[in-house]
Amino acid sequence: MTINICAVRTHLMILIFAGPNLPALASSVTAQQGLSNSPSMIWTLPFILLLLLVALLPQIPKLTHWWERNRNRLMISSLLAFVTVAYYLFRGYGFHGSAPGLPAATSLLQHAILKDYFPFIVLLFSLFTISGGIRLSGDIPAHPVTNTLFLLVGAVLANFIGTTGASMLLIRPLLQINSERRHVKHTVIFFIFLVSNIGGCLLPIGDPPLFLGYLRGVPFLWTLALFPQWITCVLILIALYWAIDHFAWRRETKGNILLEESVREPIRLAGNLNFLLLAILVLAVALLVPGQKLPGTELIVPDLYLREWIQLALTGLSLWITPRSIRAANRFNFHAINEIACIFIGIFVTVQVPIEILKINGAHLGLDTPLKYFWATGLFSSILDNAPTYIVFFETAGTLSSSGPMLGSLQTTSGMVSIPILAAISCGAVFMGAMTYIGNGPNFMVKSLAEQAGVKMPGFAGYVGYSLIILLPVFALISWIFFVDYRPF
Repeated sequence: MTINICAVRTHLMILIFAGPNLPALASSVTAQQGLSNSPSMIWTLPFILLLLLVALLPQIPKLTHWWERNRNRLMISSLLAFVTVAYYLFRGYGFHGSAPGLPAATSLLQHAILKDYFPFIVLLFSLFTISGGIRLSGDIPAHPVTNTLFLLVGAVLANFIGTTGASMLLIRPLLQINSERRHVKHTVIFFIFLVSNIGGCLLPIGDPPLFLGYLRGVPFLWTLALFPQWITCVLILIALYWAIDHFAWRRETKGNILLEESVREPIRLAGNLNFLLLAILVLAVALLVPGQKLPGTELIVPDLYLREWIQLALTGLSLWITPRSIRAANRFNFHAINEIACIFIGIFVTVQVPIEILKINGAHLGLDTPLKYFWATGLFSSILDNAPTYIVFFETAGTLSSSGPMLGSLQTTSGMVSIPILAAISCGAVFMGAMTYIGNGPNFMVKSLAEQAGVKMPGFAGYVGYSLIILLPVFALISWIFFVDYRPF
């Protein structure tokens, strides 16, 4: 995860938050043209179009099969990225201090591909592949307490192997455990809520948005400060799930209960060495920060993708030492990660235009409190994808330091970012990626696997109905407890 946002956001955020101040914003942009060129809003269209295609094409029956081919995803993604690169090549002024023309286009690709996309996709690929070498199997009675503990363990594990890795590792055994039960849909829905999204909030490797923040200078362990929000949200949802599953258990027929109690197979774990590889990977990501000292030494970590090469080496080692039978039993393949790679290469290039606009105009959008950032980030994470959504609001937050003194802030590559606002952005992106199937990458994968196992999952609108009823009140409580009283400026 997951796991689409910037330009759509730019338009909508200006409309929602700037509102009646649009004339002032327009004059402000004009006033800045002499000092800092701002791209025209029309050049956000490649990003908007890519996000719309990602969201809509899977829902159009006649185009679903065509879109499922990764070569077609890559074709569309690359075409829209090419339009953006061409704009920077011919627009007449530079990018990040470069000269116009070819240097501007080259600088764009360096920032989008080398600095952001490559580390992002290497981490996801490594977590996806190594966790795919771990096999959890067995069948024990699917009592409400059993299922509840399973979800709680998954929410914790998501922080260490990512929401995608935890989802792929745990969803099949959870479905197997519940195979004798008739009422299973709610369990899968809460699995998406807790394991595929909200659980991965405490470490940058837990959810893609947080890793993108780490790449932009947020300290690796800073996300542990989100523990109060994480534990509050997790415990509320765990309690709600237990109550709902307890009610569902009582609705099971006597025959189903007898069958559930009679079928037992001990829980077994295979591919254990991959846990060691995951531990080494976490240490590599945390300690090998390019250009910084290796903790406890005077050695400077070279800016030669040492961190990424180690991750790939660990991935190769996992593929070598893990018996093929384990991956075969997991039905492991690279289709899902290839899908993410094909789509996000276009997102990371086309998102540069709205990011540049926000760097110039972000202070005029009216986003000035953690509460606004929590709901704005959450809204667009729900309807788009939480990873690029995080980037946009992170960059916007970095523009606010010039508008007033910051109370408690972190120095990042986007400027000084208020810690309460950063917490709101992080929680909004991670938590509300659970609101729809398209909010985070693992959501649709879990839905697909559940349907293959015979679980009748709700459609897009049906799932949104569940999330509005269950998640929205929880998020309203989280925002009231943790974000409503902050006044950072």
